[in-house]
Amino acid sequence: MSLDIAQVPTPCYVLEEEKLQHNLNILDRVQRESGAKILLALKGFAMWSTFPMIREVLHGTAASGLHEARLGCEEMGREVHTFSPAFTEESLREILGYSDHIVFNSFSQWERLQHVIREKEGVSCGIRVNPEYSEVEPPIYNPCVAFSRFGVTRDQFRPDLLDGLDGIHFHTHCEQNSDALERTLEVVEAKFSQFFPQLKWVNFGGGHHITRADYDVDRLIRIIQQFRHRYNLEIYLEPGEAVGWQTGPLVASVVDILHNGMDIAILDASAAAHMPDVLEMPYRPAIRGAAEPGELPFTYRLGGNTCLAGDVIGDYSFASPLQPGDRIVFEDMTHYTMVKNNTFNGVPLPSIAIWRKSGRLDVVRKFGYEDYRMRLS
Repeated sequence: MSLDIAQVPTPCYVLEEEKLQHNLNILDRVQRESGAKILLALKGFAMWSTFPMIREVLHGTAASGLHEARLGCEEMGREVHTFSPAFTEESLREILGYSDHIVFNSFSQWERLQHVIREKEGVSCGIRVNPEYSEVEPPIYNPCVAFSRFGVTRDQFRPDLLDGLDGIHFHTHCEQNSDALERTLEVVEAKFSQFFPQLKWVNFGGGHHITRADYDVDRLIRIIQQFRHRYNLEIYLEPGEAVGWQTGPLVASVVDILHNGMDIAILDASAAAHMPDVLEMPYRPAIRGAAEPGELPFTYRLGGNTCLAGDVIGDYSFASPLQPGDRIVFEDMTHYTMVKNNTFNGVPLPSIAIWRKSGRLDVVRKFGYEDYRMRLS
C-alpha cells in the first residue's frame, strides 16, 4: 500500500517497509549466488528499529567506532566488524566487547595494540590497504586521494607483520556500479594477491550501489564467484546506502512564503540540520511532484529554518502555488540523513516513522527539547 503523506507529521523521516524488503531481497540474492557475506554499514544507515527485518538477511554490521559497534552488537546481533582510523587502548578494549572482527588502519597500530587483542579470544583481525586506485568523485569521498589517511599502500606494506592477521580490507567506492569493482580488483590483486595465501578473508568495503535500478547485479555475482575460485577466501561487502536506498522520504511542510527577487518558501526542515549532504556533496534532492525551475508554472527557492544564510535546498517548480501547510516530500532520505543530522540553532530533529506493509504509520521516535539540551552539558 502506497505511503499516505497526509498521515505523516512533519518534519519526519519515513521508512517504507515494502521498499526495504525489496532491497533486502536483492542483497539476499547476491549472498546466495556469490557466496559472499554482506554487512550493514552503520555509517550510512543505522535505523535500528528496522534491524529485526535486516538481521533475517544480512550477516551483521560494519562499524566505524565504539558506539556503532555497540549498536550493532546489541540491536542487530550477528557479526560486528569494526574499523577505525586509529584506536586507543581504552577504546579498543571496549570495542572488543562488541566486535568479532577488528580492522587496523596501519601496521603501527597493529604492532602497538596486539597485546590488547590477545585479551579476548576469537577476534579476527585484518589490515586496511590502500590500492591507490579509486574512481570516486568528488575528492571529499575518495579514500585513495593523494596523502589519504586511510589504509596501507603497497610500498608501506609489512609482510613481516602478517602473523596474527586474517584478512585485508579495502574501501574505494562510493555509489558505484560493479564495473568499478572489477577494475579496482585488478589493481588490488596486482599489488596484494601474493599475500592472499596467508589470509582467510577479504573485505571489499562499501560504496557498492547494489540496489540501484541500473546496478549490474549479475556482474557483481560473477566477480565475487571468480575471485573466490581464484583464492578460496571468504568475501565480505559492507554497503550502507544500498540497504537504505530509495526506502523512504523526508516529509516537510511549508511554513511561510516570501518574495525577494523570486518566491521563497520556508520549510520546517533544514538542509544544514536534517539533510547535510545536500550542502556537503553538494546535491539537489528530488521532490515528489516538482520539476526544474521554470518547467512548471510556479518556481520557488526552498529554504531551511535555521539562521545559516546558505541553508537553501534548491530551486524547484510546482504545478500549483505553494501555501503554508503544504507538504514537501524529499525522496530517498533514510540513508546518510538520520546518521548525520544535528540540532544547530536548537532546531528540532525530524521524527522517525515506519510505513508498514499493512498500510499503518508507526511513529517510532519523536525528538524534543531534552534531546537538544542533553548534548550540550
